[in-house]
This record gives sequence, C-alpha cells and structure tokens, in this order.
Amino acid sequence: METSTVQGLGQTLHTNSHITVLEVGPRDGLQNEERVLSPDDRIALIERCAAAGARRIEAVSFVHPGRVPQMAGAEEVMKGVPRGAGVSYSGLVLNRRGLDRALAAGVDEVNVVVVASDTFCRRNQGCTTDEALAAWDVIAAAAHDAGVPAGMTIAAAFGCPFEGETPPERVAEIARRAEAAGAFEVALADTIGVGVPAQVRDLARRTRAAASSAALRFHFHNTRNTGYANALTAVEEGAAVLDASAGGFGGCPFAPAATGNIATEDLLYALERSGVGTGMDMAAIAETGTWLGTLLGKPAPALLGRAGPFPS
Repeated sequence: METSTVQGLGQTLHTNSHITVLEVGPRDGLQNEERVLSPDDRIALIERCAAAGARRIEAVSFVHPGRVPQMAGAEEVMKGVPRGAGVSYSGLVLNRRGLDRALAAGVDEVNVVVVASDTFCRRNQGCTTDEALAAWDVIAAAAHDAGVPAGMTIAAAFGCPFEGETPPERVAEIARRAEAAGAFEVALADTIGVGVPAQVRDLARRTRAAASSAALRFHFHNTRNTGYANALTAVEEGAAVLDASAGGFGGCPFAPAATGNIATEDLLYALERSGVGTGMDMAAIAETGTWLGTLLGKPAPALLGRAGPFPS
C-alpha cells in the first residue's frame, strides 16, 4: 500500500495514502434514534451517500424488528438501493435466520457482530460470547458457500458498560476465531466510546498477529471525544477501513449512554488534511448529515456542516 509523509507539529507522520471509509449511517446511525425513518427515507440516505462517493455502505440490519424497530423493512430497503455504481452493500446479521434473509435480499457482504463480554452479549443478542462465536462459525461457512464475503465486528473491544475493561487477550482470541472461519475482515469496535490511541495501537498489533490474513477495520464512537484521535491512530497502524456515520448519528440500543459514531464528514476533513485520500466528496457528505438531521428532528452532531471546510 502506498504511503504518504505528512509534516505537522514538528514531527513526521507516515500514513496510508488512501483508506476506505465504510458508511454506517443507514444502519448504525439510525438504530438508536427515537424517530423511525421509512424505508424510502433510508433508501434516499443510501443514494446520497453513494452519490458522494461511498463505495462500501452498511445498508441494513437483519435483526427482529421487535428488538430494533428502526431496522424494520430491510428487504424493502435492499430492493431499492442503487445498483451498478460499484457500491458494496453490507447487512448485519446475528444468526442463521438473519443470514438467510440477507442472502435472499442480495447483500454484497455480511457483517456479523460478536460482543467481547458475556453480559453485553446477552443483552445485545441473547447469548454468551462463546455461543455467538459458535453462531459465527455456522454463518461464515454458509456465507462462503453462497459466495458472499463474511466479516466480523468485535463489539465492546475497548470496554464494556457492564463488565468494565475488556481484556485485550480476549479480543485477540476472538479475532483468531474469526480468521479461522474465513473472515475476510475483522473490525474492532469501540461500541461505547471509551478507547484511547494507546489502546488502538495495542489492539491493532494484537489483532494483526492473531488474524494476519484478514483486513483490519475500526469502528469508533466519539462519546468521550477521542474518536477522531483514535481513527488517525488506526490509520497510522495500517487499518484498511474506518467506519463512520454521516452527521455523526448512532449508538447502541442496548448500551447505556451510548452516543454517536464519528461523523463521516469530520473524519474526511481530518484524513484529507493529513494527506490521506478517500475518494469521497466531503461537502456532499456534510450536506447529507445536515439533511439527515432534519429528518430525525435534531441537529447533526457533526461539526463540519456548521464550520465548513478549510480553506473555504
């Protein structure tokens, strides 16, 4: 992968010259919002993100609508997304039933969540971490047979709202299990926004050692204002993909006081000013974040839409 050298603050940073931003607004950005958007509105959000250059979009979640009503109508959304523009659409699944729905709906990739702590895993998906890993093995094998790439997101990798610190050895072992079942990608998720750059470095290196064949992705929340520092650290550590949500919306319905993802537009600003390209239109994403805020009835947490880029 090509690298760039960026001078700043008296030091030289060596970073990837290009990184993929996976737009998670249509799924993780909406799943914790009080206002439930219609499938048509969610399709419009996806269309805007695709038009702004997003080439990987987490479009839907195949969970029971009784658990997460914001994600009802996943099949309808997938039926309406724009095809043929080089966009890969992923769907979140937690079990074999969810996978069957995802495959029938025509997703391009599958994202399976495994929570790194038992307490949170029970609240999130009604099972222990080991039981979630057993389900992952079944899902990964079936997805492989169907020719659809399956990746794993390790949730609460940086900390759990119920058990406290997440042992990094536990995260590495889950990553190893992910790779053993053929994960094309392993994502480390700071689900409740407690991580700091030192943890990013440590977990990135442990995960690469445990799952060297899988691409490394990170998912950050800005709950304690460390999300963007963590994202830039992940780039320095060789991350291939960063998750972000247009407008900075998001959170987990099953985690107390969970707040939004890092905002796509704010992340793009930080990356581009650091010499890291994404292929996305920062202004268009900022407009999308503001538009989404009007649909949800509240201002977008993102700052770029208010301050504007620099130079203007």
